[in-house]
This record gives sequence, C-alpha cells and structure tokens, in this order.
Amino acid sequence: MHARPHDHPPERRGAGAPCGACPPAQASAPTPLPGAFRRFRIANMDCASEESEIRHALQGVHGIRALRFQLAQRILGINAAGEDHLHAALAAIRRAGFQPEPLADSAPAEHAAAAPQAHAGPGHGGAMHGLGRMAAALALAVVAELMGFFAPETLPWRAAGMAVAGLAIALAGGGVYRKGLAALRAGRLNINALMTVAVTGAFAIGQWPEAAMVMALYALAEAIEARAVQRARHAIEGLLALAPEQALQRMPDGTWRSVPVAEVGLGALVRVQPGERVPLDGVVRSGHTSIDQAPVTGESIPVDKGPGDAVFAGTINATGRFELEVTALAAQSTLARIIHAVEEAQATRAPTQGLVDRLAAIYTPAVFALALAVALLGPVLLDWSALQAVYRALVLLVIACPCALVISTPVTIVSALAAAARRGMLIKGGVFLEQARLLRVVALDKTGTVTEGRPRLVAWSVVPAGRDAAAIEHMAAALAAHSDHPVARAIAAGLQPNAVDARHLTALAGRGVQAEVDGVAYVLGNHRLIEERGQCSPELEAQLQAHEQAGRTVTLLASPTEVLALFAVADTIKPAARAAVAQLHALGITSVLLSGDNQATASAIAREAGIATAQGHLLPEDKLHAITALQRVHGPTAMVGDGINDAPALARADIGIAMGAAGTDTAMEAADVVIMNDDLHRIGELVRLSRAAHAVLWQNIVLALGIKAAFLLLAVLGQATMWMAVFADMGASLLVVFNGLRLLRRA
Repeated sequence: MHARPHDHPPERRGAGAPCGACPPAQASAPTPLPGAFRRFRIANMDCASEESEIRHALQGVHGIRALRFQLAQRILGINAAGEDHLHAALAAIRRAGFQPEPLADSAPAEHAAAAPQAHAGPGHGGAMHGLGRMAAALALAVVAELMGFFAPETLPWRAAGMAVAGLAIALAGGGVYRKGLAALRAGRLNINALMTVAVTGAFAIGQWPEAAMVMALYALAEAIEARAVQRARHAIEGLLALAPEQALQRMPDGTWRSVPVAEVGLGALVRVQPGERVPLDGVVRSGHTSIDQAPVTGESIPVDKGPGDAVFAGTINATGRFELEVTALAAQSTLARIIHAVEEAQATRAPTQGLVDRLAAIYTPAVFALALAVALLGPVLLDWSALQAVYRALVLLVIACPCALVISTPVTIVSALAAAARRGMLIKGGVFLEQARLLRVVALDKTGTVTEGRPRLVAWSVVPAGRDAAAIEHMAAALAAHSDHPVARAIAAGLQPNAVDARHLTALAGRGVQAEVDGVAYVLGNHRLIEERGQCSPELEAQLQAHEQAGRTVTLLASPTEVLALFAVADTIKPAARAAVAQLHALGITSVLLSGDNQATASAIAREAGIATAQGHLLPEDKLHAITALQRVHGPTAMVGDGINDAPALARADIGIAMGAAGTDTAMEAADVVIMNDDLHRIGELVRLSRAAHAVLWQNIVLALGIKAAFLLLAVLGQATMWMAVFADMGASLLVVFNGLRLLRRA
C-alpha cells in the first residue's frame, strides 16, 4: 500500500528558500496534541521563509511541544507546556521581527484585545495597504535620481540628495530592513537579507539615487506580485461567502425567524425561498424545487429536489420554496469541508515543489558566495576598481533572489487545485495532481460508478406472443407492488399502474411472490422458481439465456399451468459513461471494470460502456489484488469507486478516486481525489489538468532559471545595473505568477 502524504505530517522546508510574496508552501507541523494549541495571527507571515525564520527563532525556547503553520491564513498554532513557555515563545517571535496577535477563538496567553494587523512591508500582503506610502517613496526616489544627475557636486546638495534617498528607502523598505537585519543576525540568507545588504552597500559606495530607486521599485513590484498571488490563495476561500449568514428557522412556537446560521442546530427546520442560497446542509422535508449545485459539485444543470433529497449549503434555490431539516452544523457543512480539504492540500508539497525548494536552498548561498568572490577578486584578477567590484557584487545579490524560482511551483499548484475544486473535483494534495498525468490504467467499480446503481425494467415480453399484453401487465404490476425486493420494485415502477386486486399474498423466500387474482394463484419469481414448477421450455430457456448474457436479471410471471411473461431488470449505465471512457482512451489510458457481480453481467456492462476489460465475481480483497496486478503490468493505476466498499482498492491504487461523494465523510476520507458529483468526465478532466499543470510548472522553472542565468552573466561582465537587476528579479517573479494563474481559467 502506498504512503499518502496526507496521512503523515508534511515534510519541513529548509531555511534556504527565500522569497517575497510566496503562496503557502505547507503546514509542516509535527503531530499536534489535541486541544493544546493556542492560535495567533501573524500579519507578515505568509511564506516558507518566514516559517523557517520563526522555527529558527524558537529553537532555543524550552517547552514548545509542536507548531502548526497555516500560511494561507497567516496563523500560527503553538502547543506549549505552560504559560511561561508560551510567553517566552512569543517574545522570541517578536525579536525575530514578527508581531503575533492572539485570535479570539484561542485561550489568551496575553491580552486578547483586538489590535491592528501589522504589515511588515513589501511582499507580505500588507504592502497592498501601503500603496500611498510606496507612491511617495517612488516619487522621492525619482527626486533623488534627478538631484544626483543635475545637482552640483557640492556638499549641501549631496547631503540633501542623500537625505531624500534615505527617506525613500525608509518609506519603501522599513519592513525589509527589520526582517533583513534579523535574518543576517541569525545567519540566514533570504530576500530581505539580500536586499538589505544590496541597498545599504549601494548607498555606502555613493550610489544613493540608485539605492533609493531599487528599493522603491522592489516594493512596488512586490505589491503587484502579492496582489496576484492573493488571487490563487483566495480562489477557494471565496466559496465560503457563498453560504448566507442568516437562515429562516422555524421556532418552537411555530413562527419563522431569521437567525445567524452559526446558531442553527441539528434537526432544525429551515425555509428557503426561490432565488436564495441554501444556508446549511440538510434534507428536504416539504416542497419541490430545482437547485443549482455548481458551487459544490460543479454540475452546470440545476438538479430537481423533493422530499427526502439532500441539499448543500451555498447552492442556489432556483424555482420553488422548500423546507429542509438541518443535517450538519455550519462549520461541518459539505462546503466548509471542501474548503478545509483544499487548504490542507495546499499545505502539502508536490514533488516538483520539493525539488525546487532543495535547489533554492543551494542556489542562494552559492550566488552569495559568487558575489563575495566578485567583490574580493575583481580588483585582483580583472583590474576593476574596488568600487566597481563592490557595485557588481551588489547587482549580483539583487539578481540572486530565487523568489521567481521558489514561487513558480506553489502558485501553479494552488491555481490548479482551485480550478479543480470549482469543477467539482477535490484533489487532496499536489502529489496527486502531479501523479494524475502519469496514469496508464483507470479501474472502475461497476455499481454506482459506471452504472446508475438502481435497477430498472429495461424489457418485458408476453410468452408466447399474441396474449392480452395489457391484462398481463396489470397482473404483474399488482404482484410486484406487494414485494419489497429491489427487482420487484423496479418492475412495479416500470409498468403502468392498475386497479387489479391481488389477494392472499405469500412471499416465496429466495424465489419471488405468489398471490391470487380472480381466484387464480399466480407467481412472479426467478428462473429457479419456474424450473421447480416444471414450466421451463427450450424456447423460454433460450430467451432467458439471451437476457442473462446481456447482464439482466429476469423475473417471470406464471399461472398454475404456464409462463405468461418475462421481465428483464438491469442496472443501466450512466448516460455519459461511454463518452467518458472514450475520453480516457483518447488520453492513452486503459480502462478496466472491476465488479462483484457475475462475469456475464460485468462483461455486458463493460461492452456497453466501451471498457476494454471486465473482471467479475470480485470481493473487496480481490479488487485489491486486481489493482496490484494492474500496477505490475501497466504502471500507475487509479481506482474509481464509492470510497466505502472499495476502500482496500482505493488505498492500494496510485490514486484513489471517490465518485458522487458530496456530503459523504467516509468517501472524502478514503480517496485521494473526490468527484463531488457522478460525472465520469471529471476523470479525464483531472488527467488533462494534471498535464497542463505539469507543463506550466516546467515553463515557470525554465523561465525563472533562464532569466536569472542571463542577467547573472550580464552582471559578472559588468553590463547590468541595479535597476536591471530589480527588473530581472521582479519581472521573472511576476511572469511565473501570471503564468501559473492561467490555470484558474480552466474552472
């Protein structure tokens, strides 16, 4: 059985993965101790490098049992042995340049009064609230440039220009300097450390106009990048707004009152008017309507709902008024669980992302060493002046930031996960998103996956032909209506209603049912019953065999002397099954049907759906062995089932896919990918999305490394200025961010 990343604490990221406005990389906490976490919001923590800095800051603090990072929400959970240890941890975090604020739902370690969120500068979301400050910094930087170019080289003018440049740097880079100095004191090289050294060095060697412009441009570009990254980060969280905040609840005295959804309990009766969104998960108790379920299942066509049907929070009531009984609290709704699952998926790293992080951990120190070598050896080996060598080294430092490289993978993964969720596909991690493109075989369970899962009357005929078909139909319907067997119910549902009076009903265990009509005893039963009564003939046997080979269950109506009619019931395939299977074949993927039904039925359904191979008579453990055999012969294999009966096979497969799992906790837990409706086309869409995401990932990696390599060469040759370095660094970052965001359009 393969190991699943969501079954274990995610791997930690290294300290050498600096970036600016990176999307969340993971929630790399050790296994938490239940109920022991205090949660704090840290406004300037949204990237793996900040997580690394906080971990480093807490290394010497005793009594810290576990940390839980939720980078997407900028939340840190701390599991401390006691209040003193927690206070020490918070003090260490503040010394590292962060301001933790206790959340209202966390027991206060300090005064929990609300405080304004701190924004530490560019690249951390808070930059979007400082656009005015950055505009002022950019204006001052332009003034400094003009003064440096036009003003006379006298001390007063030079001092005034340096003051203007210093003010521009302070306005744009205050947060960068605070965190950069903290990183340098700790011996870590991140983007803040690199920019701190580069800008300070440029100012020190007299390039103060350029230092001011570099910091102002960096801050502006980081703000644009942060805003773009937020699109991917909030693509799923925006679904939360779909569920209304109020619900019209029936009170004990029979009146209806609007109350907050958080106060509505299980079993409460809620009324939903036409055009309103459904406030909570529930079951329709009265009324009929059509529901637009696209936010949860991705279905584009509204679904008819009536008493007994499930409805989900956030979906739209299109036509009629109805009342529902609440089956899940607001925090446990299907929509909330989807968002929670996607957030956890965003917290796990895909294989490509792990590779990039390891590369970045080596890349940054290597370029820093190269810059140091240029500064020290340039005057000796290349006859540069000391100022030329230092300047070129500083340009190298600005170019060196691996932000574009580090950000290239998570923003792409998050965008792809969001696009999938909007289409009704819940992918539980980047690893499964990447693996889907490698699939060679898709094994499909029959009942409820390829077929409707409900038997239907597909054919019936009078034996022999020429009898009164209407009278026989009414008689069969009367007998079938008195049986609870699924096959009998299917026959009754498929025949015309009638007023035939069937009396003295007797159940024939394992065979059928017997009743009297107009004083004559008739039976409606299976092949075995008719054989026992000696009423089979060669002609009838031939008809029975033809139906059974087609995967149908045959029931016969007989009088005391002869067989009057036969009724064929089958679990029919879904309307889209054949096209969906053809789509998989077009993608180069082999299809296999795995079923617990007899081989004849499995083969018949497979032929009808266009599936290449069928295996019948399979118990759950047999399906597991079948998946193992497929993996050995063909390679990466997916199992598609209901997430409950097929759990062993789902676990053994490289990717387990649960179908039609909206509102089903077990299915959500069992599978790696959850298709929220019954649309088999989503499997092909998953593969295509995986291939598209893989292509974008490598496009971004090549772009990031290519641009860096070109400008590093220009810097060493002395052809690159600090302006060019900033444009190269932030241009590459913006390019990979917007390229990754293209995947959102697939939703």
